[in-house]
Amino acid sequence: MTAVTWRVAVSALGLAVAAALAACGGGASTAGPAANGPTASGSAAAQQQPAPGRPASTVSAAVLNRPDGKFFGVEADGSPDSLGPAQEVAASVGRAPNLLGTYVEWGSPFDETGAARATSYGALYFMAWEPFGTTIASIADGGSDAYVTSVAKAVAAFRDPVAISFGHEMNGNWYPWGTTETTPAEFVAAWRHIHDLFAAAGATNVIWIWNPNVVNPMPTVELEPFWPGSAYVNWVGLTGYFGTTGPYSFASAYGETIAEVGKFTNDPVIIAETAVQTGPEEVTSIRSLIDGVRADSNVLGFIWFEYDKNGVDWTLTDRPTARAAVAGGVAGLHLVSLSG
Repeated sequence: MTAVTWRVAVSALGLAVAAALAACGGGASTAGPAANGPTASGSAAAQQQPAPGRPASTVSAAVLNRPDGKFFGVEADGSPDSLGPAQEVAASVGRAPNLLGTYVEWGSPFDETGAARATSYGALYFMAWEPFGTTIASIADGGSDAYVTSVAKAVAAFRDPVAISFGHEMNGNWYPWGTTETTPAEFVAAWRHIHDLFAAAGATNVIWIWNPNVVNPMPTVELEPFWPGSAYVNWVGLTGYFGTTGPYSFASAYGETIAEVGKFTNDPVIIAETAVQTGPEEVTSIRSLIDGVRADSNVLGFIWFEYDKNGVDWTLTDRPTARAAVAGGVAGLHLVSLSG
């Protein structure tokens, strides 16, 4: 079973279905949404595209801490090394995404070309950094310092804002950096150490996204012990899907988690990974997702998981009903502009 199967199963279908899937065998063993290997580099054809020109100026990361407007983000295979997936979504729903996300395997270099392509499109580049092939304790103890510093220097040289999450869904048990193999104290130590290495490299253009899974499948796992502190975090990201068996509303998907997070930080929230499964409640769920983002001034937006994986099609481009519902919702959203 791939990492994505676990991510979707636990977030969208709830603890009972996750337990049933676990009984079928297998845990997460591959990085990111692809079944084999990292996705940051995209396809060979995408890599051959010429590097794009970047805007004369973009807003600073500091401005984006609490921006004027919302983010409509997309994570899609091959993006943003190729702008094709973003352009297809834009054509489908009538609004261009202003955040493009990708999954980056530990050990991969900073994808300056992909980041530049996202920026040229008017979108914030977001890398979900997945520490496969190492341990959180090793990272905290300095075992990856040379690698982290090399990425930090490349990000600093890029200059434009870059959003980074590290070890997303750390409160679940389906990743090596989750609760089965990592303690909250180790996770916090690794996060702070990475942050400090970036600061030492002069990478002040980073928006740090601390990204737990919604708490519904793991009600006994408290989030606060995993919290690095507001000095080390800019946004809180939440992973949570809408499955055929629920949840069907923004409140039921995210309300409990947002309330728990609100007990220890006022940092803004972004729905960092979500999608709605095809079914009788898909339109209701999509409308509630976007209405919830619009209504809460502390919720910055949402990032759609534009993948067809393991028998579940989460894409907008291939689903007319979902596409129309998202188009109707995002049409009225005031989106963040990254132009300086």
